[in-house]
Amino acid sequence: MDITLIGGGLAGLAAALDLAQRGHRVALVERKQYPFHKVCGEYVSNEVLPYLRRLGADPAALGPAAITQFLLSSPGGRTLTAPLDLGGFGVSRFVLDDFLYQLAVARGVTFYLKSTVTDVAFDAAADQHVVSLADGRQLTARVVLGTYGKRANLDRQLQRGFFGQRSPYLGVKYHLRLPGFARDVIALHNFADGYAGISAIEADKLCFCYLTTRENLRRHGTIPAMEAEVLAKNPRLREILGAAEVLYPQPEVINEISFAPKQPVEQHILMVGDAAGLITPLCGNGMAMALHGAALAAAATHDFLTRKTTRAGMETAYARAWQAQFGARLRVGRAVQRLFGGPVLSELVVGGLRHWPGAVQALMQRTHGAEF
Repeated sequence: MDITLIGGGLAGLAAALDLAQRGHRVALVERKQYPFHKVCGEYVSNEVLPYLRRLGADPAALGPAAITQFLLSSPGGRTLTAPLDLGGFGVSRFVLDDFLYQLAVARGVTFYLKSTVTDVAFDAAADQHVVSLADGRQLTARVVLGTYGKRANLDRQLQRGFFGQRSPYLGVKYHLRLPGFARDVIALHNFADGYAGISAIEADKLCFCYLTTRENLRRHGTIPAMEAEVLAKNPRLREILGAAEVLYPQPEVINEISFAPKQPVEQHILMVGDAAGLITPLCGNGMAMALHGAALAAAATHDFLTRKTTRAGMETAYARAWQAQFGARLRVGRAVQRLFGGPVLSELVVGGLRHWPGAVQALMQRTHGAEF
């Protein structure tokens, strides 16, 4: 096989489509069976639309919500609003990922579903990787892309620095129905030690996703108790939690979300999407970054496989392109995150930004990219 991708989220599926379209043999290993839910804000900046259309994967077929406005509230309920320059769309990962998966199958991508990668070894003499699966199978590939998301046991095997550092954060996601919620708005609501995003997705549904701390959960014991005692102190969130219909019985939860810096290349594996670096959910652009990262990795991989560059050249070109495209965004995201979560500082920041719309636009521009 020319390329093996580890992980079948947005980054993996888009890179698989891109590389298959370029004529390469592609395999993708995913530990789940499509379709499935993921903890994700499910808002995508329109910067990705030209790329998706080039891949023959225009999301318009999925009936996404068109999002043009941004609303931010402080823990006390003070709000500011701003237009989104490029705008975006809302669509669930349950629907979008399955759509991309079906396209990839139709284009000849080989999938290993319900499979887990336990080891990746680079054979320098053969100039290829050997990817070991939990069931004993081994796959060989000239290039491996790590597209497995925020955190995986493979990070431990690769001895990535962030893996040994405990993170205080966890993420929670529901799908809701809430009559009267404006379908063109993405709203971010602050609360003590966290923030929640809500925006429309396909059909008449909403995605409600929030980041909080393990300490918040430990202190209150259960997710419902934490929501009632912490999130609901923000009157905007209290209204949502009190009026919304929850569409599945248990929320999706992910622990140990790390925003620590990562490297885009590890032991000759090109890392893509959240595996390469995670922007804070407050900045709301992780899905677009995953897709853009896939485009960068596919281009670098294609140049190597068509002998336009060496392996070292591929890795250097990808790392430089990744840093140029995302390095500043991640730094701004980490800085913005420090401004929110604490009730007093959050109130001051939202209060100040209400009277400084140019600063709001500048922050959004620095966490979003241009069309590609």
